[in-house]
Amino acid sequence: MISTKRVEQLKYQSRHIELSRPRDPDLGVLQVLPGTWSNVPDMIGRGWNAIALPFVSDMSGIDYRLLVNQYNEVLKFTLVDKGVKNRGIQRGSPSFNTDQIVVALDYEQRIEQIAADDFPASGLQGERDTTIHHEPGLWLFMTNQAEPHCNISRLGTIPHGDSLLALGAGTRSVAPPKIPAINGLPIGVNQTLTNPYLAPYAHFHANPFKGVFDPTEPHKLLVGAIPGTVKWTTKLEVSTRVETGGIVNIPFIVRQANAAEMISTFWIYELEETDTYGNPRLIMQYLQIVLLDFFTRRDGLPGPIRWPHVSINTMEKTAEPDAEKAVVPAAEVEKTL
Repeated sequence: MISTKRVEQLKYQSRHIELSRPRDPDLGVLQVLPGTWSNVPDMIGRGWNAIALPFVSDMSGIDYRLLVNQYNEVLKFTLVDKGVKNRGIQRGSPSFNTDQIVVALDYEQRIEQIAADDFPASGLQGERDTTIHHEPGLWLFMTNQAEPHCNISRLGTIPHGDSLLALGAGTRSVAPPKIPAINGLPIGVNQTLTNPYLAPYAHFHANPFKGVFDPTEPHKLLVGAIPGTVKWTTKLEVSTRVETGGIVNIPFIVRQANAAEMISTFWIYELEETDTYGNPRLIMQYLQIVLLDFFTRRDGLPGPIRWPHVSINTMEKTAEPDAEKAVVPAAEVEKTL
């Protein structure tokens, strides 16, 4: 990941912020992220989103609408904050310092929908080229003093009034990706699609959005969507369920549709095909689920219904953070991961 010698160097160097560069070994398993990722021409509209929202409808017994979006995205990783010191000591005889050294990578995500629909129809789904999501944040790599299952984290802020801390770990392997099956139906109700309360889900299951997106099985559009042969896979998985992770929301969100948990998995594929720098062509996929809590469960158990807000996308790295800087050859990366 990162050598003990380098951790000691960062410990005694001044903290500093610099432009991110491709394949910076100080970023550990995050080093494939710096640059710009987007939906290139042959991947236009590979972003899909499904979210249930409280809604007063004319349909008997239906108190929500299911909104589906098709979108394009730009995800940028631009700055690195190196040598962030978390101070600590190990008490004993004698006591000694146990400072943790963190390297942070900032990101900004912007999503614009190119099509949307909802059921029951509300007229509120928005127009084409409407910005539907903006999220600045940080990815952290804990270089030392980290648990094996918790050496990376993601901090994000959303203008709706939510902030999150998700923790997890990253891995790198030659194994092909394994996209898990996802059940997009709400938790706390009878999940049979003949259940009248699930009529919005049954509608899009029988009539997939844009002919392809079924919100009851959203993962299927990620399977088989990689344009080439995978040489390496980097997997970054984080969750707000882990240890001290969590989501905090403004009061209106808590009262109406509380964002309670999030789990997100990013797969970055290095293909056998190379780019103009001689490095592998890089493809990113992600699958993110935010659980929204609203309305009382209908299965007799206590608590609210949990509604999965699912987002998926397939993108390609379209720009390095600074093309004038030297690009570390792919062979050098394998020595540091």
